[in-house]
Amino acid sequence: MHAYHLSQWLIFFFIYSFIGWIWESCYVSVRKRRWVNRGFLHGPMLPIYGSGAVVILVSTIGVREHPWLIFIFGLVAATALEYVTGAVMERMFHVRYWDYSNQKLNVHGYICVSSSLCWGVFSVLLVRFVHVPIERVVLGIPLLASDIAALVLTVAASVDLTQSFNEAMDFKRVLAQLEESKEQIRRLQERVLAASEEKLEEYRQRSDELVGEYRQRADELVAEYKKRSERLAEEHRKRMEELAQKRRSYRNAYLERVGMQREKRRLQLEELAERAGLFMKDELPDLRQAIRDELGKMGARTDCSYRHAASQLRRNPTASSKKFAEAFKELKDTIENRQ
Repeated sequence: MHAYHLSQWLIFFFIYSFIGWIWESCYVSVRKRRWVNRGFLHGPMLPIYGSGAVVILVSTIGVREHPWLIFIFGLVAATALEYVTGAVMERMFHVRYWDYSNQKLNVHGYICVSSSLCWGVFSVLLVRFVHVPIERVVLGIPLLASDIAALVLTVAASVDLTQSFNEAMDFKRVLAQLEESKEQIRRLQERVLAASEEKLEEYRQRSDELVGEYRQRADELVAEYKKRSERLAEEHRKRMEELAQKRRSYRNAYLERVGMQREKRRLQLEELAERAGLFMKDELPDLRQAIRDELGKMGARTDCSYRHAASQLRRNPTASSKKFAEAFKELKDTIENRQ
């Protein structure tokens, strides 16, 4: 390998950064099924690939004729570069631009065995095959043109890097603000939750107190209603007993009056019979039969009949009877005397 001028190293850096950008963009675009402009910068370059290529070329200068040594030296150098770059970028921007955490045998997600092996293979391909024609082309460019091209590319890359760096810092600030907002929201939610739980607990306690008060009041009302019902039932029972006693007294008095009327009529009939026996001996058999018939009719009048009549008179207190004026008056007086 020839000793390169600084501008030539810069051109190698930009060439391999561009090749890396093509590889990464095509690979990711195929997986995502859409075009993806990979990389930290806006331009078509991935500095990690350019830096890796330069590191591999520098580290394998003395072993260019030994593929296994190229593999090992390139693997170690590129892996170390990848780890340092990933750690520094995450420390600066709090963002991981690649992550191997889901790969086996990874270190902090920055590097992994499969990636390191790829770097080893890439080192062999780069040194033994890819770099040979590129080296020939770059060395064929006049040094002045190389210096100018390197300067232009460096300025363009610096502008892109500055813009991308500012964007990365803005991204970092946005993430910080979002995290702060998220934390603030979380604290507010905790306060709201705590207040809600406090209010809920207070509501539960108040509800329990109200339920207890309502239950106690309900028990008191039930007990009071029960006592009142028992008192009313007792009063009703006593009133019913008094009414029943009065009813029995009225009934007895009524029956007594009715019996007295019956007895009075019976005596009258007997007196008539005696008189008839004295004055109307010829008509005595017929009179006796008439008396027996009348006594039979009197016996046929039951207490139920009298109660029905009394009920009619009570419902019709202004009733009267011309045809049975005396009997009506007598029955009416009897009923009125019971009241």
